[in-house]
Amino acid sequence: MLPLVTLALVAGGLAWFAGQEDLAAQLWTTATAAVFAVLLVDIGIGLHRKDFGLDLIAALAMGGAITFGEHLAGIVVALMFTGGQFLETFAQNRAGREMTALLSRVPSRAARYQSGRIEDVAVSGIAPGDLILVRRGEVVPVDGIVAGNAAVLDESALTGEALPIRRTSGQAVMSGTTNAGDAFDLQATSAAADSTYAGVVRLVEAAQRTKAPMVRLAARFGLAFLALTLTIATSAWALSGDATRALAVIVVATPCPLILAVPVAVVSGISRCAKKGVLVKDGGALEALAAARTVLLDKTGTVTDGRARLIEIKARGDLDALELLRLAASLDQSSPHVVAQALVAAAHERGLLLDVPSDVRETPGSGLTGRVGSQNLVIGGWAFVSTGIEDSHFRREIEAWIRRDGTVAVVVAIDGALAGAMLLADQIRPEAGFVLRHLRQAGITRIVLATGDRADLAAGVAAFVGVDDVISEMKPEDKTNAVKMEQARNRPVVMIGDGVNDAPALAAADVGIAMGARGAAASSEAADVVILLDRLDKLVDALQIARRSRRIALQSVYAGMGLSIAGMIAAAFGYLTPVEGALFQEAIDVAVILNALRALGPPISIGVASPRLSKEDLLALEAEHRALADVVDDIGITADRIARLPGKKAKDELERLDRGLRDRLLPHEKRDEQVYARLRRRNTSPDVLAGMSRTHMEIQRQIHNLTVMRKAFDSEMPTETQLSEVQRLLHGLEAITRLHFAQEEEIYRSLEAE
Repeated sequence: MLPLVTLALVAGGLAWFAGQEDLAAQLWTTATAAVFAVLLVDIGIGLHRKDFGLDLIAALAMGGAITFGEHLAGIVVALMFTGGQFLETFAQNRAGREMTALLSRVPSRAARYQSGRIEDVAVSGIAPGDLILVRRGEVVPVDGIVAGNAAVLDESALTGEALPIRRTSGQAVMSGTTNAGDAFDLQATSAAADSTYAGVVRLVEAAQRTKAPMVRLAARFGLAFLALTLTIATSAWALSGDATRALAVIVVATPCPLILAVPVAVVSGISRCAKKGVLVKDGGALEALAAARTVLLDKTGTVTDGRARLIEIKARGDLDALELLRLAASLDQSSPHVVAQALVAAAHERGLLLDVPSDVRETPGSGLTGRVGSQNLVIGGWAFVSTGIEDSHFRREIEAWIRRDGTVAVVVAIDGALAGAMLLADQIRPEAGFVLRHLRQAGITRIVLATGDRADLAAGVAAFVGVDDVISEMKPEDKTNAVKMEQARNRPVVMIGDGVNDAPALAAADVGIAMGARGAAASSEAADVVILLDRLDKLVDALQIARRSRRIALQSVYAGMGLSIAGMIAAAFGYLTPVEGALFQEAIDVAVILNALRALGPPISIGVASPRLSKEDLLALEAEHRALADVVDDIGITADRIARLPGKKAKDELERLDRGLRDRLLPHEKRDEQVYARLRRRNTSPDVLAGMSRTHMEIQRQIHNLTVMRKAFDSEMPTETQLSEVQRLLHGLEAITRLHFAQEEEIYRSLEAE
């Protein structure tokens, strides 16, 4: 009704200036009465739900203005009220909670075998015992068991497991998982309505129905302010016998600092979050986030990156590890498998030039065979590659080496001989430590890691990032129960996740936050807040913005209500007429709205300047680290194989490594020092980057020591003891360089400019 009221106010004003006072009064009264009538209906509905407060004061003001002929005061109150309602509606414009994305992820049709043919049928028509075909990339529609060929499945959406799982014939498959390999046959063990995924949907819907609504900031002040207003208005009327004084009190008391200032601050906060890549679906979510004290974190895709990444290479003594990666990635270009694509990405990051493979044959879920150049390659899991490989010390070494928790191994054979292996794992996000520290600084008192992963993997991550508690091997309903337990301990509770299995907990939490960049649509639909960028540190931005917006809103409320109370007292003693009271309230509105609009911008820093990095600088620095991945890998690879090489070959390897470190790593560290210098010039506080500069010095010293050792071998062949000393130095250099890179990435992200 805001356009109607605005038009009536303007038209009435023009009529009044033209001398048509009766027409002006009629226009203002009609518009006020229309808003008053709608408001009465809303109040009736609210009283039925035992929800009342601010609207009642506005209704009393408009009703009194109509009764006592205060036409201008009535239309001004109507304008203030409808303007506030418009802002509140805008703030609560949800992205939708009807679960459409969640339900649409389950296919409505399936390919079922019938009488020797494949027919397209509705998923609802599938019964236990039916045999269906699940094609590459499709979501499994019902629970079942693998029939025939093995299946390669992406279960991350349901279980949180980042790496693909291989299910052989006869093993169970859950609905809602994605076929990451070739097509396979599935024998249904349940109907669609009874399947795992349908159960998750029901959990989300139940959580949303039972979720208690948060008490909004304005509502908490409304009842007390209403009681005070009625007390002052009634006393003024009773003591003076003048009903106009009571009306003036009510007009001045129209709670615009609550009706307007709170929505303006909240909408401003939502707008600023959006600029940071965080979608807040309503004002209540922002207010609840500002008051949060407990955070539950999912692991895979939230604390960790959620993708397989190459972490280590082990090659036969006569082979170069990066050449092994290049050959494997060249063949893997032919496969859409997520592990194959991870190896290809790792090769590209290291600047390796890949060849075009030929004669490629893929065994789904097992591996690849083919030719790269003149060499025959076999790549895949241990069982697939090791068949026919003769026993040797290196074979036993590789077999033991690949048995590492939390990793997936890719084994490579070249021309019938075992060549080496590579380990991939889901790595912790570089900003995870920064995020958890800043959450605690912002007032979060309890952080819990809640994951469907195995206990040992969860414990390893928890030990790294430092949480208060860890709960592992959880099903979707377990996460919901965990949220309820934390709510009983201390509300509000924030839940952060990205998978389908997180959706029920996101819906049940006071504030559900979804990692929406690569997460499941289900989690984004169920959440109150969606982080649109693949960056966990945006959570810190959202929390800081929410708390600042709430703080500004409270400032506006306290100042506005204090001025309103002063105006009510003046009106009660007859110093303000209803129209003057309305204008006084308008002046208060302007003041509190201008203050509330401060939430649109960043806080103004007073005193010590904070150093910042531009987005372009941040991306360039992170790109340099990726480009140096092969150099850092080479340190560890050389350390691993140096003792097994002949003396002349060992000398050549050390010379090559030393040259690479001096030509590429040291110049990078010098450029980093230049970045540090720029940051120091923008900050007058103590040198917080001194420790990082000290690490640069240590890296430079270690490379110098390597050069000295290498030059000592010019006159004689290195002894076994000398090579052991080189190994020790290289292992230390690799460790400190990897740690230093991780520290820099965390620091750089924390310094990203607005």
